[in-house]
Amino acid sequence: MTEVPVKPSDTQGAIFIAPYRYALCIEYAGSSYKGWQKQKADEVPTIQGYVEKALSIVANETVSVVCAGRTDAGVNGTYQVIHFDTYAKREPRAWVMGTNTHLPSDIAVRWAKPVDDSFHARFSALERRYRYLIYSQEVMPALLSKGVTWTYKTLDVERMRSAGAYLVGEHDFTSYRAVGCQAKSPVRTIRSLEVYTSGDLIVIDVTANAFLHHMVRNIAGVLMTVGAGEAEPEWAKAVLDAKDRAKGGVTAPPFGLYFVDVKYPEKFELPKSTLGPYFLNISN
Repeated sequence: MTEVPVKPSDTQGAIFIAPYRYALCIEYAGSSYKGWQKQKADEVPTIQGYVEKALSIVANETVSVVCAGRTDAGVNGTYQVIHFDTYAKREPRAWVMGTNTHLPSDIAVRWAKPVDDSFHARFSALERRYRYLIYSQEVMPALLSKGVTWTYKTLDVERMRSAGAYLVGEHDFTSYRAVGCQAKSPVRTIRSLEVYTSGDLIVIDVTANAFLHHMVRNIAGVLMTVGAGEAEPEWAKAVLDAKDRAKGGVTAPPFGLYFVDVKYPEKFELPKSTLGPYFLNISN
């Protein structure tokens, strides 16, 4: 008798085995959506909601997905990894092309790969990486107005870099997380934090084992304040040591934030993607 995945309700005359598990990479522009996470009200547009609907059409059954890291309303993703279980067997190209056919133009599947059930998009992740893009010019941009964060203030990259250095390592990031953050612990480890330019853009590039709610946007807010000369670089450490969100200044807008990478153990052999967004003129 052939062993094929079957639903428990259909086990008569067949051998039951577990469903297939697939990992996918999703890219999206977040400006039109209320964040990644699906809301109770179906009419609220979310990335997860559209992805699950599209995958369900291709699978011909209801599909639920798990992501590497939830992003807020307006935040973008170039390497958001998800996994899902299904009884539908499809070739990776079919998952990519078929799902993209049913997605809005600002959401796309980059790749798909079958994985075993030990893979978990969230819990298997070793580290995550974000890039925050700032357009520091006197006049606001018309192009990519929702793809970068604009400030009319002139920012000093060296000052921002000096401030960011205080945040590298394992710390209590209470001052850098949202008041409503639901994480059990505020302790996170920032493994690298770089500030550099790409053409007319200033990039804050940060990698950590995990991030708290609004953590990167709050870091960006502090570094932009320092870069504008409104505080000294040491203020970033003073904010950190205060362990009080009220001491942390303004939360930077979501538009310039991109979830660009997540690392997993090599054993899963997931495809490597060029770090985004693709219009940045920098090496990885």
